[in-house]
Amino acid sequence: MTRRSRTPAAPLPQRDGIDPVRVRLPADPDGVWGTVGEHLVERFQGAIGAEGVARMLREGRFVTAERPVDAELPYRPGMDVWFHRDFAPEVPVPFPIGIVHRDERIVIADKPHFLATTPRGRHITETALARLRRDLGLPALQPAHRLDRLTAGLALFVVRPEDRGAYQNLFASRLVRKEYEAVAPYDEKVALPVTVRSRIVKERGVIAAHEEPGEPNAESRIEPAGRRGALGRYRLLPATGRTHQLRVHMNALGLPILNDPVYPVVAEEPAPDDFTHPLQLLAKVLEFTDPVDGRVRRFESGLSLESWPAPVDERVARDTPRRDTSGQ
Repeated sequence: MTRRSRTPAAPLPQRDGIDPVRVRLPADPDGVWGTVGEHLVERFQGAIGAEGVARMLREGRFVTAERPVDAELPYRPGMDVWFHRDFAPEVPVPFPIGIVHRDERIVIADKPHFLATTPRGRHITETALARLRRDLGLPALQPAHRLDRLTAGLALFVVRPEDRGAYQNLFASRLVRKEYEAVAPYDEKVALPVTVRSRIVKERGVIAAHEEPGEPNAESRIEPAGRRGALGRYRLLPATGRTHQLRVHMNALGLPILNDPVYPVVAEEPAPDDFTHPLQLLAKVLEFTDPVDGRVRRFESGLSLESWPAPVDERVARDTPRRDTSGQ
């Protein structure tokens, strides 16, 4: 069996919690590129621009494992080159990330609404991953799964690269019990509890997912958890993890989650600094058997939804430091 070669260590440190980009120079049978600089100009003239690449070369911002790349460095197929992209300024998400648990292997973070889990699109440095790397001094930190940007609550991050596969496999194999809380309209005509099964499809470049006929690929258990006037509180137990699954299933029941900007109707995107209407969906509980030491672990979010605030005594209890008692 052929062993997969290890990714070489980057000679550049992270910047704002973001790894440098690694470029492996391709084969060049026709000798098109005499220098590394010529290839970089051609490769990134759309994303960075020829003048931008030339400036970065002059500033020594492209590097190999041994040296900065200058305009005369000869081209060599298979060579690795690293650099940091320049990112557009991002509006800071004005909410802290809570730390529910931290040990030598994992970090359980309490992610606020509006903060993406990982760098993607226009959200790069203002993400949970980048923030946690910076704040906790853990440059190798990686997520084991992803929580939607608009959803608050628990997300599991892995401290050591060698452990990441084991924790990712928990989620891929559906070995994690996940419990969510949502606030949505109350409708006595909707019979609950109910298990919803459907086929959900999310097309690339389309904001909303949709249901279509066919073999179900998504399953959610919806249970009532309280009522306050026209609003209901719901416990959501997903058995699968399709994109927007809980939001799609709640909407299909006629109970769209409060402040959902996509279901039932895609709304105009708010201004980047508008944090006034958070989606009322919270990843409340993560429970699993630890793949490394075999302990049963259970973690609960310390957050509450603003449309259904926790009682005062419960909030006080959550503000009191607690030790991890899972597995005891």
